[in-house]
This record gives sequence, C-alpha cells and structure tokens, in this order.
Amino acid sequence: MSRITAVTSGPYAPPAPARELAVPSTDGARLHVEVHGPEDAPPVVLLHGWTCSTAFWAAQLRDLAADHRVIVYDQRGHGRSPLSPVCTTRALADDLEAVLAATLADGERALVVGHSMGGMTIMAAAERPLLRAHAAAVLLCSTGSSRLVAEARVLPLREGPVRAWLSGRVLGSRVPFGPVTPLAKRILKYGTMGARSTPGMVEACARIVHACPTPARHAWSQVLATLDLDHGIRALSMPTAIVHGSADRLVPPVHAHSMAAGLPNCVGLTELPGIGHMTPVEEPGLVTGRIRELVTTYVTGAGEPASVRIKEGA
Repeated sequence: MSRITAVTSGPYAPPAPARELAVPSTDGARLHVEVHGPEDAPPVVLLHGWTCSTAFWAAQLRDLAADHRVIVYDQRGHGRSPLSPVCTTRALADDLEAVLAATLADGERALVVGHSMGGMTIMAAAERPLLRAHAAAVLLCSTGSSRLVAEARVLPLREGPVRAWLSGRVLGSRVPFGPVTPLAKRILKYGTMGARSTPGMVEACARIVHACPTPARHAWSQVLATLDLDHGIRALSMPTAIVHGSADRLVPPVHAHSMAAGLPNCVGLTELPGIGHMTPVEEPGLVTGRIRELVTTYVTGAGEPASVRIKEGA
C-alpha cells in the first residue's frame, strides 16, 4: 500500500468514525467500512469513485455525521480494502449489497450516493434485491453509464478515434503516480477539477488519488474503458437526482443529460457552472445540502408527488 496519506487538518481531513467493520463480499473480498454519526439517525451511504477512498467524503462526513448515520466504504483495491483478482461491475454490485446487508437493518431505508465509479456501482446494482429494498432514493454525482473513454476530454484534442485511443492509454497507464509534487497537482487539477478549485481542494484530492495503488488503478481503468451500464440507468426505479460539474473533463456533462433522459424517476439535474469532476470536494456545501434535501424528502419524509419532483434544470 502507498505511504501517501490524506490531509490531516482542515475541512478535507477525514474525521474518525464511530465504528469500523471488515465486511466480506460474495467472493470473499474484504471491504473496509466505516460508520459515522449516531446509530439511530437517518442513514446515508456514500460510495467513492475510481482512485479515491473514504477520505474523499471528508467534508460530507464532517457535516452530516452530526445528525445522520453515514456509511462509507473503500471499493476493492482502494483505501484499506485489498485488491481482489476479480474487478468487474458484478463485483461492484456484490460489494454494495454486502455493505448494505452489514450496516442496515431489515426494512431500513437510506439515501445512497455515488460519485463517479461509485455511481456506476449503483447502476450495476440497480436490479439487485438489497439495493431496491434499502435505497429510498439515489444521488448520482459526476458519473456516467457508458462511452467514458470516447467522451473524455482530458486531452485537448478534437473528438474522434485518435482522442479516444490516446485517452484510453493515458487513463489506463501503469505508470506509478509517485509523490504529490507541484507539477502533479497542476496535472490533476487540469484533468479532474475546475479552474476555481482552491489549493486546499487540489491538495486533498491529489493525496487521495496518489495513494491509490497502481495495480488497482490500472485494473479498474480496464473495466471503465468498456463500461456499458445504460441498462442500469433504465432499471433505477427509485427517485434519483443528479449533480454534475459543467467543466468536468473526465466525465463531461453529456453523461448527466443522457442519464436524466434515461432514468425512470429523475428528480432533478443540478449542473454546477465551472465545477470539474470532483463535485463533493469542489462544492461541498451544495452537495451536502442536496443530500440533506433528499434525506428529508425520501428517507425521513413521505416524499413529494412525482409531478413536483423535477425542479432543477436539465
């Protein structure tokens, strides 16, 4: 495992959990799980994305844990969850079901939130019994269901097969990221964050991404390169909201609009002007506020009529 650690002070330093669990998945893979906040509070499940970890949600954990029970886990190969030989969308769905079974009581309903690959995990599990039983609503942040490499704009080239081929080689590189240097932070900011991202935001994201072991980063890049979860979007029948940055080069907003059109029960698309791929870090207050709204409406409240639900731009 990398010796690079998350930031240790400020709003992006991950807080200590109330408790930790080691949850086995279907194939025996061990998942590091944390629970933050009071045990009797309304539950929220947060799923991080590719090359990230539970530390990615530090700002949300610091806010929500005051009055929510927040469940986070490291995807296999990330953070403190060891890399498994099995890296597939089926495994992602298995892992999510294992975490839901270990942390939620029978009949308990939660808001399930996924960023990037975390959102893809939710799509992969869309038809799974445990997700349908436990997800009162879903929030998809900065994610997409297919054509990830073809649509990526990380490289400043004209759209087409050359850009797609080069993007696949860059994103799937086996080259270690190495230490978090000023140059590394500039590259990460250009590729994954908006121009207004503060140095603290960039530092926090760089430390998280650079801590991801190279074998895990490469293994999951191969899965994302051929991803096709359009069927998962069509199967997400619970109320589902979308938050996406307008300046996202890694997963451009075209994905958000495509998902909004395909969801059976879309309850709003919020596009954030000038924000990049790391929406929960770049706009922590807005993302946390959207989580609170969805919990109030669908977890602790009765929900709104379908005709009132879509209230944001598309």
